[in-house]
Amino acid sequence: MYEIKVKAAFEAAHRIVGYPGKCDRLHGHNWTVEAAVCGEELDALGMLIDFKELKAALKEILAELDHQYLNELPPFTQGTNPTAENIAQYIFTVLEEATCLGNNCRLAAVTVWESPDSCVTYRR
Repeated sequence: MYEIKVKAAFEAAHRIVGYPGKCDRLHGHNWTVEAAVCGEELDALGMLIDFKELKAALKEILAELDHQYLNELPPFTQGTNPTAENIAQYIFTVLEEATCLGNNCRLAAVTVWESPDSCVTYRR
C-alpha cells in the first residue's frame, strides 16, 4: 500500500459559538492542511497520483476558505461551528470528489493544523 501526502495552507478567521472561553471571540489562524491518498496500483509511470494534481485540487478548495470569516461560509452557516474537526471533514468531503483521484487510489485522510502544536485528522 502506498500513501501520498501533500500540504497547503490558508489564513482565515472564525469563532466557536458557545465555547466557554476566548475561542468564542473572533480570532484567526494560519491553517495548514495535509491530504493523504492511498492505493496499491501504480500507473505506467510508477506513480499512485501526481503530487502536482493532488496539491492543485487541495489548493482549489482552500482558496475558497482563504482570508474568509469561516462562520459566514455555507458549510458553517447552519449551526455548524467551524472547528478544526468540522473544517477537516468539509475539506475531506469536497476533495473526495476531485477528478484527480482515479480508480487506483482513494482519499485516506485530511489533517488540519490550526497551530504548529494542534491538529485533527478526519478519515471516513
